[in-house]
Amino acid sequence: MANYKYVAKDQDGKSVTGTIEANDRSDVIATLRKKDLIIVSISEASSALTFSVSLFRKKIKLDDLVVFSRQLATMVDAGIPLVGALDILGEQIENKAFGTIILKIRNDVETGSSLSDAMAKHKDIFSALFVNMVKAGESSGMLDEILDRVATYMEKTSSLQKKIKAALVYPAVVSVMAIGITLLLLLKVIPVFKDIFSGFGADLPKPTLILIGISDFLQNYFLFTVIAFIILAFLFARYINTENGKLRFDTFLLKMPIFGVLFKKVAISKFTRTLSTLIKSGVPILASLEIVGKTAGNKAVEIAVDNVRTNVREGENIAEPLAKSKIFPPMVVRMVSVGEKSGELEKMLSKIADFYDEQVDAAVTGLTSMIEPLIIAFLGVVIGSIVICMFLPIFKITAIVGG
Repeated sequence: MANYKYVAKDQDGKSVTGTIEANDRSDVIATLRKKDLIIVSISEASSALTFSVSLFRKKIKLDDLVVFSRQLATMVDAGIPLVGALDILGEQIENKAFGTIILKIRNDVETGSSLSDAMAKHKDIFSALFVNMVKAGESSGMLDEILDRVATYMEKTSSLQKKIKAALVYPAVVSVMAIGITLLLLLKVIPVFKDIFSGFGADLPKPTLILIGISDFLQNYFLFTVIAFIILAFLFARYINTENGKLRFDTFLLKMPIFGVLFKKVAISKFTRTLSTLIKSGVPILASLEIVGKTAGNKAVEIAVDNVRTNVREGENIAEPLAKSKIFPPMVVRMVSVGEKSGELEKMLSKIADFYDEQVDAAVTGLTSMIEPLIIAFLGVVIGSIVICMFLPIFKITAIVGG
């Protein structure tokens, strides 16, 4: 949602100005035309205050959506009118920013909009998956059941995300600590040893000279190095946001050592869980595949799903293009094929998702136990090498004196 300033003329030819909150310019035009106004100009309003509010607004988390879906499902099932249920949730929900959005949805529903259309106005909060499932629930008269299903899906998605974070946080924290300790040694400790070595009057070993050279470079060009690193990181981020860059990076993630297996299992679990939930909720297969592709989170998987969608549109099955993508293992392809032939595709997809959720659990446990000794070994090699390089001249002098 954004604020738009407008200048218009009423039926008497008088100028009318104001601000409207809308998704885009077409919504503003439609609103003004309903008021029988002749549009002169429309421009997006931006101010420091608006920026400040959006910057510090409390983020709406996946858990907030889970609670909202579950509570709304319970109220609808209990026979509470939709407008009344949204009013209650908007007032009582802990996240006030989310509460404001819910009350806006309540107002739209009260004026005749469907719940799915009202949610679609807030695309940054309610995904295409969420909106389409709600639309299917409204069409089938099973809104409470669909909302409960959405909540279950998001709970499992949230659980999966937390497992991945748990697997990545530990190595990330230890790696940052290792970089910090290494920089401290290079910038503060090695210069002290350099001053001591300068009084020896003897040639220093080559490893020590290389280390001192690195230390001198960082001391003289530390700011330049940091700026260069930031620029490279920025350029890399720009590159992976391009179509080609994202495809290359996401493909690398699926093939990278150690973590690649985990990322692939997560991608398969997310694909099968999302598609199963959408099909079970009554969303048409082509629309389901489009949503799955957009919410895949991996460009390589998205392209594979787009190929599947193209095949299905032409009257073919799902399994064959999945096999051609080489992302999905033969077991997954075979189970999908069996599901298609038996007419129980959503059940088969759900079983695959449950299986891969368990696989992710096992992979996270295995990675955690394997990464810990690897990181300790890495720290020992890096810091140990620095210490040895610093003490090599002392060993050399000791050997000369002893001789």
